[in-house]
Formats: sequence, structure tokens, C-alpha cells
Amino acid sequence: MRVLGVDPGLTRCGLGVVESGAGRTVRMVAVGVVRTPPGDDPQERLLTLQTEIDQWLAEHRPDAVAVERVFAKANIKGIMGTAQASAVPMLAAARLGLPLALHTPTEVKAAVTGNGRADKAQVTSMITRILGLDAAPRPADAADALALAVCHLWRGLADARLTDAAHGNALQRATAAATRAGGPRNRLEELHAAHASRGAAAGGSPRPQIATVRRSAQ
Repeated sequence: MRVLGVDPGLTRCGLGVVESGAGRTVRMVAVGVVRTPPGDDPQERLLTLQTEIDQWLAEHRPDAVAVERVFAKANIKGIMGTAQASAVPMLAAARLGLPLALHTPTEVKAAVTGNGRADKAQVTSMITRILGLDAAPRPADAADALALAVCHLWRGLADARLTDAAHGNALQRATAAATRAGGPRNRLEELHAAHASRGAAAGGSPRPQIATVRRSAQ
């Protein structure tokens, strides 16, 4: 599974693509930051952001998009640009029919560091270790985007395991009930075949690895 993580912002928007490996291993496919000049009109800045995100989606073909959930605190005016920027990847995912998830900063911090109150330095340090990078992603927006993608990837794998376990339990109960009732053998075979097909669909097909790391122009 491949995920595009987006840390929204008008001045700096972090983008990071990660891909799952065996078990909980994850590797980075690409990371970068989109910058827009503060002096430009808001619509022009959003257009620049949209153009870059569309290009990333076309190039890296993620299976899902994860965006940081924006919270309005005391500084409502300051959060407006971030809220506007967050709509761009959400619409881009909707146009392509890609699954979209919004994760809070606390969820992301807890997923990658085990501490929902971790600071940016801790998140950057842990994401560097998780992805086995030679150098920490800079600026922090880039590390945050990778952390979002990793958080969504791990949560998705956990949800898939829970779903598979639920299907397995349901299959066992149905098998036991059919056996007690003396149900036909072909019905049991249908249940097993349905469960097997769900597992195959969840596994998907492997993607070719991409070694290059793309960074936007400074």
C-alpha cells in the first residue's frame, strides 16, 4: 500500500509518500515541500499548490491520501490559510476516487513516537529512524507529511488485521453452526472461498520500488 501524506499550509505545504513492506516496515518513496510566495493572491497560491499535488498524485499513484486535520484555536485568522490549503488535497483525492483520511496531530505523534504530546524534533527523529533515512527530512513540514503517511499506513494495516480477524471469527461460527445443523458441504466450501477471496483482495499486488526522492524547488 502506498500513501501520500499532506501537511497543509499556504507558505509551506509538506508532501511525503511512503510504501508498506513486510510486517510494519515502511520505506520512503518521495518527500518535498511546496512553497508559495506570501505576496501572491490567495487564489494563485492555491492554484500553485493544486498543480503540484496533482503532479505528485500522477507521478507516485498512491492508494490513499492522508491530510492533517485542521483545528481552529484562538488565532482564527492565522488558521484560515491552513484550512484553505487542506481543501486542495481533499478535492484532489475526491476527483481521483482515492480514499481520504484526516488525522489529528495527536494521532500522528502517538503513532510514530508513542507520545501524543511529542514535539516536532521528536517526530522528525522518529520518522528518520522508522524510514531508515540517512538524514532527517527538512524542514519540519516534510517530516510531518511523512509522519502522516506512516500513521495512516499503520492504522490501515491494523484495521485490515482486525477486519480479517472478524471475518475469520464469523467464518468459524458459521462453519460450526452448519456442522451442528448438518448443513450441506457445498455451503461450507462457499464460505471458505469467500473468506479466501477477501484475503487475496486485501493483499493486492506488489508495486515496483522507486528509488528516487523528489524535492520541490526552494
